[in-house]
Parts: sequence; C-alpha cells; structure tokens
Amino acid sequence: MPYFTIIDYVIFALLLVASMAIGLYYAFTGGRQSTTQEFMYADRSMKCLPLSLSLMATFQSAVAIIGTPAEVYANGTQYWFIGCCYILGLLIPAHIFIPMFYRLHLTSVYQYLELRFCKAVRICGTVTFIFQMVIYMGVGIYTPALALNAVTGFHLWGAVLATGLVCTLYTALGGLKAVVWTDVFQTVVMFTGQLAVIIVGVHQAGGLSDAWVKVRDGGRISGIDLNPDPTVRHTFWTLGVGGVFLMLSLYGVNQAQVQRYLSSRTEKEAVMSCYMVFPCLQVALMLSCLMGLVMYACYGNNSPLEQQYITSKDQMVLYFVMDMLQNFPGLPGLFVACLFSASLSTISSAFNSLATVTMVDLIKPHYSMTEARATLLSKMLALSYGIICVAMAYVVHLMNSSVLQAALSIFGMVGGPLLGLFCLGIFFPCANSIGAVTGLAAGLVMAFWVGIGGFLSRMPSSVQVLPFNSTNTVRPAGLNGLYSLSYMWYSALNSSTVVLIGLIISFMTGPTKGDDVASGTVYPVMRTAQSLLHKLVKLSACCTSPEHTVRWS
Repeated sequence: MPYFTIIDYVIFALLLVASMAIGLYYAFTGGRQSTTQEFMYADRSMKCLPLSLSLMATFQSAVAIIGTPAEVYANGTQYWFIGCCYILGLLIPAHIFIPMFYRLHLTSVYQYLELRFCKAVRICGTVTFIFQMVIYMGVGIYTPALALNAVTGFHLWGAVLATGLVCTLYTALGGLKAVVWTDVFQTVVMFTGQLAVIIVGVHQAGGLSDAWVKVRDGGRISGIDLNPDPTVRHTFWTLGVGGVFLMLSLYGVNQAQVQRYLSSRTEKEAVMSCYMVFPCLQVALMLSCLMGLVMYACYGNNSPLEQQYITSKDQMVLYFVMDMLQNFPGLPGLFVACLFSASLSTISSAFNSLATVTMVDLIKPHYSMTEARATLLSKMLALSYGIICVAMAYVVHLMNSSVLQAALSIFGMVGGPLLGLFCLGIFFPCANSIGAVTGLAAGLVMAFWVGIGGFLSRMPSSVQVLPFNSTNTVRPAGLNGLYSLSYMWYSALNSSTVVLIGLIISFMTGPTKGDDVASGTVYPVMRTAQSLLHKLVKLSACCTSPEHTVRWS
C-alpha cells in the first residue's frame, strides 16, 4: 500500500497545530483560566450551538468512525436503526436530568449523589466513573494509532505521543472553553473528511446508481428486524430500545456531558443544546453508514480482510482510504485528520471531566485551599491524566486484540450501573444510602459477570462459532443464554439490576421517608403523570364536545 505523501503529512500536522492554537488562545485571553469556574465550566457562558457540537463530538470517537463502516460493510444497514434510540435517549435527559442538575447548581454530577444519599455514595460513583474513563482513554488513543500504523506506515508511538501531547496541553492550558471550541473545529474536520471519502468512493464505484445496485444486490440494505430474541446482536429492539439505556448513560449522567450542560448560560440553552445534538448525531451516523456501503460497492465480497491484505476489520476503513484515494493527494491526510479529530475530542473531554471530578469530589471536600491554588491543581490534574492516558495506551499495546475488545466492553458495562444509581435516586424517593451502595455493587458484579463471561464464551475453540446474526434456530440455554445477550442490552440489564437490588435492600433496611429527602433531588413522577393525564382528559373532552361531535344516522 502507498504511504502518506508530504501533503498528507502537512494536513495532519495542521490539525494538531490548529487544535493547539485554540487552546493557547483561551489560555491567554479572557480570564486566562485563572479560576476553577472558568477552567471547569467556562464561566457558565457557553451558547447552545457550540455545546451541541461538542456533546456530539465527545462520544463520536475514532473507534466509532473506524468500527461503524466496517460493521455496515460486513452485516448491512441494520445498525442504522440505532438512530431510533436517539429520540428518547435525548428527550429524557432534556426534560428530567438536565433541569434537575442545573437547578441544583452542581459542579460535579456526583455531588447529586451526596445530596440525595450520602458522601459514601458520591465517592463510589466518582471512583466508578474514573475507572471507566481511564480505561477508555487508553483504548481511544491507541486504536486509531494502531490502525494508522498498520495501514499507512505512520509511526505508532509517534501518533500516540502527538495526539496525547497536543490534547493534554490544550486541555490543561485552555480549560473547558478550549475543549468545546476545539470540538467544534474537529467536528467540521470529521464531517468534511468522511464526506470527501464518500464522494470519491462513489465515483470509484461507477457512480451513484451503480453503487446502489451493488449494495442492494449484495444484500447490504437491511429491513427492520423485529426478532425479539435478546441474544441476536443487532435487531430493531436491541438497537432502538436497548440503545436508549446506553444513550441515557452517555447523555444523561456522564460527567463529560453534564459538565457541558452546566456550562450553559441558562437552563433553556442547556436543554436546547441537548435537542440540537439529535440532528448532529443523525448526520454522523448517516456518514459512517454510507461509508460502509461505499466500501461494499467498491470491494463487494472480496474483503481485504479475507484477501489477507489487513489483519483486522478495524483496519478496513483506513485500507479503503489509502487504496481508493491514492490518486488524490491530500485526501488520505484529510481523513486521518478526521479520524484523529474524533480521538482528540473524546480524549480531551475525558481529561477535563476527570480533572473536575477528582478536584471537586475527592480533593476539595478534604483540603481547604485558595482559588488560585485550586485552579493550578486542576490544571496539574488534567496534565497528569494526559500522562496516564499515554501509559494506558502502552498497557493496551501489551494486550492482544481480543482483550482490546474486552476493554471497550468494560466502558459500556460500567455506564449502566451508574445510570441505575442515578435513576434509583431520581425516581424512587424511598431508596436509601445502603440500597444505593449495594445496588451499585450488584450492578457492577452483574456487568462484569455477563460481559466477561460473554467474552470468554466467544473465544475461539474447537466448536464452530456461528455469526452473530445467524438465523440458526438453536438458542443457547442456561448461563450460555445470559452470556449470549447482545451487548446493546448490557446497559439496560445492569441499570435495572441496580434499581431492583437497591429497592429491595432499601425496604429491608428501612426506606427513606419523604421528609428526609433533600429538596429538588427527586423527580415528581406521580405529579407529572397526573398533570399529563389531566391534559389528556381535557383534550378528550374538548374533542367530544357537542360542537365537535359527529352524529351518525
């Protein structure tokens, strides 16, 4: 395969320089990040448009840009139905989580757990989040660098160190303002890079009509699969319903996202930013899926993986870019810039949120310090997490690819129990602190039991393993049935476990009385339901009034 040209290297370098320049700009302008309020929450002055793009970019990671096209190439467009879960996955945070957190004037989302339960629950939530994000940081920075190295010859640790260093510096120097505005810039680069690859790929496939015929005849246009079997990897139910819980864990209670909501100028703008994420996510999903279809239109069933040109499906997208765009100098560099933009936006958000929760939840409650010292320490924490990120990338390097997949699964598994913990506090006034801690522990045990058990059960063996979406009628039984659960149901299973166990333990140890619940920490489910029912009855009465009644003879 041809390697990068000078133009490609220049375009990739410009991405890093521009990102660094944005960080330096916010480090030396305005308040110069001299207070924790400015460093962590951008002085609560952000508008909804840049926030919405940043919210989207945070979890539109390089892993998704590499993985989604490869998934569509191999299994068709069934994965596209995950877009259905975006509706409830964003409406619920917009109308329940965001208003509650904003009105409580939180600086860390885990402060809510102390207000609702106790300090021990807050610390448990914080430590769980730190564990989740530290693991994902290494994976998020190493995966694109590995694929780039394998396909283009770009130096592996050069890519890791360049990404880690630039990201660490602009996050530590420019604070949340730098993170948000670099996310905006990187989102534009992401969309531009993907769109350029799609346009050129369609041209290489013979035009739009020829490309459509190839993907249609190849069976890559999937209909709605209404199979209710939860062990089937991707169906409408696993993606459209199971995905709602995954979305809630990401956009409802994750510190990296909540921190952006809380940096809004007003509660209304915070809610609007959540609404505006919806079209952004749909565009990102569409571009990734279209890229997978274009890849199939160009290669058909002659997969580069089966031809042994590459060793992993994670290298498919970059192989396609280098193969199809070799006669277009600069476009491979543009796509690599797109790929690393996704990685930078994810990692910088992780640094900023980790520094915030470490400072607010673990250090400030125990040590009194001046504002200047607290700000300096916050910047040092962001810098330290950058070093940890590179170290985690080296740990991931020592693992084989199957363990890499396990690390990605851990990131998804930990989000479910945290979602369950917040839901237990927000929707169930009777839940107590003992129930919360026990429920979180039970949810984490369930997450790792099912997740790791499923991973081990899919390890290569002498028994032939059928494809994930096989039409085989033999269903796994017993523990194998649990281990075969689609990964899209992990968040739902784990959060439900937290709520169920938490409620049982709370009733066994004495439920919390209504007077003991801090004001504003519980969502009024019954009052909201009654209000909605009253509006429906009023609407029904209006529709059946005499002047609107149709008489039948």
